[in-house]
Amino acid sequence: LQAPTGSGKSTQVPQIVLDRGLAGDGEIVVLQPRRLPARMLAARVASERHGKLGDEVGYQIRFDRVCSDKTRIRFVTEGLLLRQMLGEPRLPGVSVLVFDEFHERHLYTDLTLARALDLQKRHRPDLKIIVMSATLEAGPLETYLAPCRTLSSSGRTFPVTHEYLDRPADLDRYPVWQLAADELSRILPKHPEGDVLIFMPGGYEIDRTIGAVRAALRESEWIVLPLHGELPPAAQDAAVNRYEGKRKVVVSTNVAETSLTIDGIRIVIDSGLARIARFDPHRGINTLLVEKIARSSADQRAGRAGRTAPGHTLRLWTEKEHSQRAVAELPEIRRIDLSEAALSLKAGGIGSLRDFAWFEAPDPRALERAEDLLHDLGAFDHDGNLTAVGRKMAHFPMHPRYARMLLEAGQAQNGCVRPVALIAALTQGRPILLRDVDKKTDGLRDDFLGGENESDFFLQMRAWRYAEKSGFSMEKCRPLGIHAQAARQVGPILDHFLKAAKGQHLPIEETPAPSEAIRKCLLLGFSDHLARRLDGGTLRCDLVHKRRGTLVRDSAVRDAPLFVAGEVREVDSRNTRSGKDVEVLLSQATAVEEAWLRELFPDDFSTGAETLFDESLKRVVQKTRTLFRDLVLRQSGEEAPDLDAAARLLAERVLDGRMPLHGWDDAVEQWIVRLNRLREWMPELGLPALTPEDRVAIVEQLCHGATSYREIKDRPVWPAVKSWLSGAQQAWLDQYAPERVELKTSKGERRAKITYATEGSPVLAARIQDLYEVKGDLRIASGRVPVTIHILAPSQRPIQVTSSLETFWKESYPKLKIELSRKYPKHEWR
Repeated sequence: LQAPTGSGKSTQVPQIVLDRGLAGDGEIVVLQPRRLPARMLAARVASERHGKLGDEVGYQIRFDRVCSDKTRIRFVTEGLLLRQMLGEPRLPGVSVLVFDEFHERHLYTDLTLARALDLQKRHRPDLKIIVMSATLEAGPLETYLAPCRTLSSSGRTFPVTHEYLDRPADLDRYPVWQLAADELSRILPKHPEGDVLIFMPGGYEIDRTIGAVRAALRESEWIVLPLHGELPPAAQDAAVNRYEGKRKVVVSTNVAETSLTIDGIRIVIDSGLARIARFDPHRGINTLLVEKIARSSADQRAGRAGRTAPGHTLRLWTEKEHSQRAVAELPEIRRIDLSEAALSLKAGGIGSLRDFAWFEAPDPRALERAEDLLHDLGAFDHDGNLTAVGRKMAHFPMHPRYARMLLEAGQAQNGCVRPVALIAALTQGRPILLRDVDKKTDGLRDDFLGGENESDFFLQMRAWRYAEKSGFSMEKCRPLGIHAQAARQVGPILDHFLKAAKGQHLPIEETPAPSEAIRKCLLLGFSDHLARRLDGGTLRCDLVHKRRGTLVRDSAVRDAPLFVAGEVREVDSRNTRSGKDVEVLLSQATAVEEAWLRELFPDDFSTGAETLFDESLKRVVQKTRTLFRDLVLRQSGEEAPDLDAAARLLAERVLDGRMPLHGWDDAVEQWIVRLNRLREWMPELGLPALTPEDRVAIVEQLCHGATSYREIKDRPVWPAVKSWLSGAQQAWLDQYAPERVELKTSKGERRAKITYATEGSPVLAARIQDLYEVKGDLRIASGRVPVTIHILAPSQRPIQVTSSLETFWKESYPKLKIELSRKYPKHEWR
């Protein structure tokens, strides 16, 4: 079903299906990409049907379920339905699946649709599937769903005018929140009716925008409210409510981009930015950077202004910039971590993830990374099959890392399920501790929250328990820099995780849990984030998988030589001439011991000698290194390095310019070009080529026997280079591609240099007086190659470029002679 934004498909289609009896006695499950729209759409449909939310119409999202045995229309997020399929593969009681906003291409939308089609084909031919989209190209989807029916509706939207900035905004100097507030003040006189929706990328920008808008508007006439997924339900509801006698400004993330209708919106101001999750399969780093949205998202946002009346949208970028944006955002399956999805598919009986019936197959490297992580966690065996541990992990509604931690915590020798569940719950929402607090707040934290400091999670756990005991009072939490509302949201998640753990027969009773047991569980969950401090003076670290990062300054374990990072993320650090620098920050760290690595991962250790280049000493050394996977834990001793390996390492630095050889000058480079060009011009001579690979061999030959830059920098270069040719070949090179040619002048003979290039003719530059005796044209390579001559005035400035002196003397020189003799009267002019 194709229908534009605002046509009512999210709320009306489920009701039509129910009222026309198309669901029989079964349930209609409507899948939504986001939690907030799922909850609000359920409330809207329940209201339209004059019922109570949770009766005929309900919803189920992560950590929140409002439905009953009487529920016929259930709005859910896709991940939850996929989990339901694990426990109830044939979806008993479900008659219709409605995939809403499919064009957003969330990962679990793709997976759930594939599983639903397989279920319909194999076991449930009665199952009805409806896929709804506003902007997705229908062709590939029709092919994927075939046989299917395609329906289109034009909907009933109102016209929306579009406005762009006249010139690009410099958001580094003019913050986007201030720009939005200023532009709102400018356009309001032209639009005296209706409410305003401002799109910002995240909570920080929303807070700054609200402050700027309130300063720009008369508060007595306006209500300014935030809207994003981390707000409590009451605050979310406040943003969509109508307020008689006052206009409203809602500042929202992209949760308001689709599905939701906020009545009264007539003006949309779009920052054009969003926080977009991506996963780097090469380094295993999750990123959440502010990026420019695609044109399809901008169109969705603009549609918010035309749902209930004609509207206007202002885009905070130029029309030219708009044309340069991507048409649509990459689907999630092409840009985020696939480990949880891979585990769910394997648990659902999928044999080969690569042969799975994807609507769009993921990047093979990302899939390989997910499988590697699941193997590290013990969920997959060496053949990629699901293990008994992996099957248990799949039943936990959380990332596989935390599922593995909980299983380990439930072992009799550990007995720390409850604290590990709390750690997992603390990671699911906003941080409960404010960062970069002042000294007073830091001191109060020490007084009230002091204790074990072997993990950043321990401080957060104590902070949450303090907030819980204080009833999540803002007055009591604020002095310690505790975000009371964020802390309040942890409790239901913790209960949900503990319920899942109990369902897997893990002991969830409150018992004293030693620090070591908790930290071992964290090590099991994050062994691929193991980091070693490089030195005691900085926070720089090496990680497994040949990565490098920096531990955040306020970490409790900043003195630990070895730790695992719960978060490894890329952030924009600063602007440079070449663009934005990206810094890899390590946070949520936990100190670990090497002995635990040997206990938990005995097969991942190796010891061996390796030849290395010491940048500080500029010499090659050989050290014995102990590695965990590919991370050097320590290195000791120093032995005489292998001379072949030393030559290779020295040559690498010579060739990339870091350690230049004093004797390898322009004359050497010209000799190599002369050789290669003569081989091209006179192939019958059978001269050997000197390729880039041969250049490496010559440099390695020059470096052989040395271990330091001091030993090679003044070594004679010519003998090694010229040894490439025999005596006869060198003679041919000097004869047919000479470095210099003799020019007879009135003052005797002069040797003029010929410059050779990898392409084009060789070049000779000479004063015009030095060329008087040259008869005919200059040619080399047995007369086959003309020499291009740069004819110079007495001032050494070129006056003509020619490959034919004969033509120059006959046609150009008579005219030039008059001017030159007048300008340089002391020189000879023939």
